[in-house]
Amino acid sequence: MAYLMGIDLGTSSLKTVIIDETGHVMALKSADYQFDSPHPGYAEQDPEVWWKACCQTVNAAISAGGVSAAEISGVSFSGQMHGLVALDKTLRPVRPAILHCDARSDQQVEQLRERFGEEAVRSLMMNPVYTGFLLPSLLWIRENEPRNFEKIHRVCLPKDYLKLKLSGELSSDFSDASATLAFDIINCRWSEEILMKNDLPKAFFPSCYPTTANTGTVCQAAAAATGLSEKTAVIAGGADQVMQGIGNGMVETSDATVNIGSSGQVCFQIDRPVLNPALNTNMFCGYQPGRWILYGATMSAGLSLKWWNSILSETDYQDINARVSAIRPGSGGVIFLPYLNGERTPHLNPNLSGVFFGVNAATTRSHLTRAVMEGVAFSLMQCIEICGELGFTAKTLVASGGGARSRPWLQLQADIYHAPLKTAVNEEQASLGAAITAGVGAGVFADMKEACRAVVRYQDEIIEPNPKNHAVYDTYYRLYKDIFAACGGVLERLTVVGRKEGSETDFFQSVTEAG
Repeated sequence: MAYLMGIDLGTSSLKTVIIDETGHVMALKSADYQFDSPHPGYAEQDPEVWWKACCQTVNAAISAGGVSAAEISGVSFSGQMHGLVALDKTLRPVRPAILHCDARSDQQVEQLRERFGEEAVRSLMMNPVYTGFLLPSLLWIRENEPRNFEKIHRVCLPKDYLKLKLSGELSSDFSDASATLAFDIINCRWSEEILMKNDLPKAFFPSCYPTTANTGTVCQAAAAATGLSEKTAVIAGGADQVMQGIGNGMVETSDATVNIGSSGQVCFQIDRPVLNPALNTNMFCGYQPGRWILYGATMSAGLSLKWWNSILSETDYQDINARVSAIRPGSGGVIFLPYLNGERTPHLNPNLSGVFFGVNAATTRSHLTRAVMEGVAFSLMQCIEICGELGFTAKTLVASGGGARSRPWLQLQADIYHAPLKTAVNEEQASLGAAITAGVGAGVFADMKEACRAVVRYQDEIIEPNPKNHAVYDTYYRLYKDIFAACGGVLERLTVVGRKEGSETDFFQSVTEAG
């Protein structure tokens, strides 16, 4: 029996799973951590925090799983996307990593837009230019920390730092690299034109491989630190959106996932690159050449509910779900816009703030809690709608993340999307996707489709939409969009004024501590 390991590097925790070749979970271990926000809008982390969590969870998983290190055929990775890890000549971090949710590089974003122009951004980057992506973060260091920039010898993405520590070799994969704004997404290589226009050396950037590529084996130092065998294959891995799709068994064209984690995403598997004239979705490379992913993202999905529950000091999710289930669709006329940390799709604006709209004397905390859930689903519905306008509709739609663990949240999603939802049995799809990838890369499975058939299983119940509820939500969804059309500018001005007055709190840090 072969065993496989998947490591999922998230924003607030790292998870390590060991499965056998039938998909049975032998062990799952996690380690939590917080990122630092030394200034409003900053989000950074010491990469050694990730490595410490990796060593801790790998050792613990091997022990708890009752398997020997020699039986683990391969290990692979799922990683938080976009972030920048800058390394010196010894391949040690020059400074803390700048994460995907960091908003400091707004000036560099504007410079990139002006430098390239809209048409070149669309044709070269094929994605909107946004704060927190590797390229503008790197330019921020060059302009604001020149001494640190002079020390930079190589750069990589967060999960690639773990892979470096584990194998001793620096590399990336097509899916993660394509989410940096410095990659040629059609031809799967670093874009010489983008790098040249930004006066950045190509030597900064690591070699890239398909997600299932074997990039080496566990090095001696990492074997001693993690308990893994030096014979275990280290597989390239991929961006968390790609790994989550694999962990949900969504590897065929027109398969789609809707995920409510801290942020939220609607992600389609597509077989051709697509240019979005509005540049309010993302398109990146998929798990193999000839496959891409198209997705829309909302910045504060599960994070919105976590924020709201932290204000109410709510911790009993069973009670929360029961009370939300007792509220009728529409939350008594209350609509929530979940723009607590700006928004990606469709508004592409880091300076938006959220709002409850329609609060009245009959509004209770349960109405507001349901309104938060509905507002997040409305935001994801906009992502589904935009992908549909680009020519993609879901053949199969799988719900995942924390939102898939709440029965009322699942039902209202099905009602709003007007689509049946499947859910996977395994609740940790990103780490499972990494383990599946390890199996393909190590030769346990012939290809990704065979691997998913062997490993991924779904709950028996399919969440069907309620036509009457959908009719109600159709009205509220139009109102949701009308509210932003009328008030979006005010929300942006409020955010800007709040930052200037110094009233912005460290949102992520406070919510993490409250949770």
